[in-house]
Amino acid sequence: MKKIIYLFLILFSTTLINGCAGYKPIFSSTNLNFKISDYTVEGDKVLGNKIYSKLYSLSSPGKEDPSIKIISMLIDSSKTKSPTSKDTAGKILEYKIILTTKIQVKDFATKNNILDQTFTSSISYRVQDQFSETVTLENKSLENLINKTYEEILIKLSQNIS
Repeated sequence: MKKIIYLFLILFSTTLINGCAGYKPIFSSTNLNFKISDYTVEGDKVLGNKIYSKLYSLSSPGKEDPSIKIISMLIDSSKTKSPTSKDTAGKILEYKIILTTKIQVKDFATKNNILDQTFTSSISYRVQDQFSETVTLENKSLENLINKTYEEILIKLSQNIS
């Protein structure tokens, strides 16, 4: 009886493992073939350059394939930080960061617009007891907003380029 149970468990485990064989990540670059030839960053340069570096790492800069779309890009990023709640003494308890990114993507050869959109995302975080912990939490929140904006740009690019 134990042999039948073990045999059944092995077959069931094998079936589960093989079921995951066709996994493909959502944000993979297999269907995005583009090369960034020219870019401009306006507004907050640090934020814009972080978004650009994520997009550049996804592009195909070294390939000389004729099916690769050559694009130029304008990234205009800005960050707004505002208090959302205060205690009775007027001490700030929570902040809200709003990241606004306007991106324009054009075909380098024809100058036709591929993408012209503004992405806005926000997140709130609480003030911590230590100032350094608050700064660390703010930086993590900002990095999460950058990743969210990057993913939204990728989705729009995959719809418009391929």
